[in-house]
Amino acid sequence: MDDVQTPEEYIEALEEPRRGDVQILHDLIRETLPGCLPHIRSGMIGYGEYHYRYASGREGEASLIGLASQKRYISLYVLCTLDGANLAERYVDRLSKASIGKSCIRFKRTSDVDLDVLRDLLEEAGRLGPPDPA
Repeated sequence: MDDVQTPEEYIEALEEPRRGDVQILHDLIRETLPGCLPHIRSGMIGYGEYHYRYASGREGEASLIGLASQKRYISLYVLCTLDGANLAERYVDRLSKASIGKSCIRFKRTSDVDLDVLRDLLEEAGRLGPPDPA
């Protein structure tokens, strides 16, 4: 996966059934957040690129949403906070078959999660935008 240059190449390089699941999620993100352009960053598909700068002086580029195919599961990263808490953690009760930790939602296949709940999460992330650097 290190040699892929586009989100389309990333998805095409996956084997079924993972390819179909990641394509479903990619389409859901693009439909829900059309202004968050997809790109490849850190070995995954990123959406909604932004620049961050911490008080310490550290700075860099990140994505509001990340989508990655891992060995055992699919990871959906939501780099967004609300009232100082990671937004993804607020959806733990609505995504009971997923493993949720801080900004990451992990699941084996799209049939394990309610896509309408993921859409709600993505819409909320789009309204809130990237986290404020600490």
